[in-house]
Amino acid sequence: MDATVTELLKNIGEHVGVWLYVISALLAFAEAAILVGMVLPGETALLVAGYFCHEKVLDLRIMIPLAIVAAIAGDSVGFEFGKKFGPRLRRSRIGHWVGESRWQTVDRFLHNHGGKAVFFGRLTALLRALMPSMAGMSGMRYRTFLLWNAIGGILWGGGCILLGWAFASALHRVEQYLTWAPIAILVAIIVGAVVLHVRRQRRERVLD
Repeated sequence: MDATVTELLKNIGEHVGVWLYVISALLAFAEAAILVGMVLPGETALLVAGYFCHEKVLDLRIMIPLAIVAAIAGDSVGFEFGKKFGPRLRRSRIGHWVGESRWQTVDRFLHNHGGKAVFFGRLTALLRALMPSMAGMSGMRYRTFLLWNAIGGILWGGGCILLGWAFASALHRVEQYLTWAPIAILVAIIVGAVVLHVRRQRRERVLD
């Protein structure tokens, strides 16, 4: 191979340039604000951004604060949206697309954990996308929501960037010994993600 996999990925990132900041931040923001996380988890965009921080395409000192602000702001918009339009959204075509079983899952989680559910909701894509709107619907005080949202946003936004950075570092180490190993790793990650997605969709159909 004339160019390593990491060099190829770096070249792609350099062609996209500063737009990577905008794309990553928008996806992290939109995950809960407009339910983009139901289709494409914002953490994927931040992991990719972290990778490019390691490759010096992006600046880690800029990307981490940007990711945190986008995460907190997106959830805050989702909270206000749920507060004003929540019941109508749940009865709408989008609400039916989300599925009643998903709404009920978040309902139970919020009831059992209260304000802490906002923080714990960051751990899974389903809860992360729906929790802010559900918190707004529930009548939770914004002060309570903002506290747990900020804590979760700091850990999640910064953590995803650093995980992407660490993955890039590990990829370089492996590539020193096995030229094809990075390709195998990427393929395994993609296949694993697809398999998990298909299984989750099947379980949701059974529940529905």
